[in-house]
Amino acid sequence: MIASAHSADKKVYEISRMSNEVKELRSAFVDGRSKLMRLKMESTIVKKVKEKGLEISTTPPRKIKIKAQE
Repeated sequence: MIASAHSADKKVYEISRMSNEVKELRSAFVDGRSKLMRLKMESTIVKKVKEKGLEISTTPPRKIKIKAQE
């Protein structure tokens, strides 16, 4: 009876520890995802590119079409 109670207590503590670990990992994931979203913003990319001496092209891109040879 006592062993069963100790086993149950041990499982409760383990579940609590794992729940806290899941919360921490989820928080780290959300932080990483928000940092990535900020890095992907056009304004951030333009700023980083200007630091390297590049600038945005004023001419729009053109699609290259290749006809299949038969």
